[in-house]
Amino acid sequence: MNLLTDPLLTLAGGGKVSLPALFAAMARGEARGFPALRPHQRPAWHMFLVQLGALAIRRAKHTEPPLDTAEWAAMLRGLTREHDDDAPWRLAVEDCSKPAFLQPPAPEGLRWRAAPTPDALDMLITARNHDLKQTVANRAAPEDWAFALVSLQTCEGYFGAGIGAGNYGIARMNGGSSSRPMLGLAPARDGNTAVDPSAWWARDVRRLIANPAEGVGKAGGPALLWLLDWPEGERLNLRALDPWFIEICRRVRLTETRGALSARRAASKAARIDAKSFKGNVGDPWAPVHKTEGKSFTLGSGDFDYRQLVKLMFSGDWRRPLLAQPGSGETGAMLLIAEAFARGNAKTEGFKSRIVPVPGKVVPIFSSETAATLSRAQIDEIKRFDKALRDALALVAARGERSGRQKTHYAFADPASKQFNRAADRLFFPSLWRRVKADSENGDAKSRFDFLEDLKQAAEDALESALPAVPCPALLRPRAEARARRAFHGRVWKNHPELYRKENIDAAA
Repeated sequence: MNLLTDPLLTLAGGGKVSLPALFAAMARGEARGFPALRPHQRPAWHMFLVQLGALAIRRAKHTEPPLDTAEWAAMLRGLTREHDDDAPWRLAVEDCSKPAFLQPPAPEGLRWRAAPTPDALDMLITARNHDLKQTVANRAAPEDWAFALVSLQTCEGYFGAGIGAGNYGIARMNGGSSSRPMLGLAPARDGNTAVDPSAWWARDVRRLIANPAEGVGKAGGPALLWLLDWPEGERLNLRALDPWFIEICRRVRLTETRGALSARRAASKAARIDAKSFKGNVGDPWAPVHKTEGKSFTLGSGDFDYRQLVKLMFSGDWRRPLLAQPGSGETGAMLLIAEAFARGNAKTEGFKSRIVPVPGKVVPIFSSETAATLSRAQIDEIKRFDKALRDALALVAARGERSGRQKTHYAFADPASKQFNRAADRLFFPSLWRRVKADSENGDAKSRFDFLEDLKQAAEDALESALPAVPCPALLRPRAEARARRAFHGRVWKNHPELYRKENIDAAA
């Protein structure tokens, strides 16, 4: 089970390849997907392949990803020259004093616990085991173990403590209950939202090679951290590591019995890297960092909706990661990819993913102040419609008495507000790109009007669908609903009179 020589990785369309053959296929643009990869493992696998590929290319003093499998095999072995038996690339090694793939040498005296399946080893922690069932992959292939190792070792947080020891998280997150975010751009394929893993990988590798100064550590320092001994209580100095280091956070060993793999894991008395004071700000090229607080982004219990993405990309409060910025000469259509676990204390709120197409004509001005200004304007416009909607529905709950509206009445507007914001989320970025492009050509008025008209329709739909569910005495309901519609349109007309120039306000109410 040697990743450098054995075809263990399945590609979309059929066929299995070794790790060097995979890199060569991706460099040629031939790898279209990984059918055995679970959705939540995609960001970890992509980031691992980019970091490993960039390290191999830089250490070999190349400037471009090679197209040949043999050359990739030699480059990867060049990262582990002291191990001529390929132990660091094998999934299972009998001698635990040697490293195995993403498995550091194990000191004696550890207390091991069994992990019989890859999903039992994986980082996923689900509330009440509802989101994705665990410990069910009983007929796992070697690649399932490889994917689980990558997911665990490069993205896991803190989870529980044993007797005098714990399960610590990675350095690339702001605290043990945080998450490692991935915010980046990928080339779009044929005008759709399907991610081409080869084009995405090649683009990110080239951007990294062109920006070698990114990161806290020093180039040439330890990079594959599973090669290093891990004495109990010892922590690595972050500043001594290569900026593109591939970390490990857990003690894990895989064993092979009659051709089948299983795993065992042990806790540690300290995190592998001494990085707590950095708060995740370690130069991860996919992680947004707060400009004043100096901490990497944590998704928390939220989602990558339009407000979250505007905050990260356009608010000015967060430093955009390197791989979320267009490079010199990138003018084709792109995909903005945002993925992370929404994490809490020893639990996860689920894997969150959002892909936003960015038209080619917008990419050169993607990071402009115009995009930031217009994104904030659209959020303000959405807030005004949302307030009109909530006020109208609260008025029904208050029996049509404007002075009688209380906080409890506004609670009945929550479902409609969520419905409206889901519609606004779908409209937000297509409208933003049209307005950014139109503004650059001195013609934003029509694009703005179209967005307002779409918001008005979405708010009206939410209002009408919610009205029957708002409690109100039957005798007073006709008056209350009429006043609610009139209040809604009156507020919208006050904010945006241009939407009513060709309509009869009384008839609409």
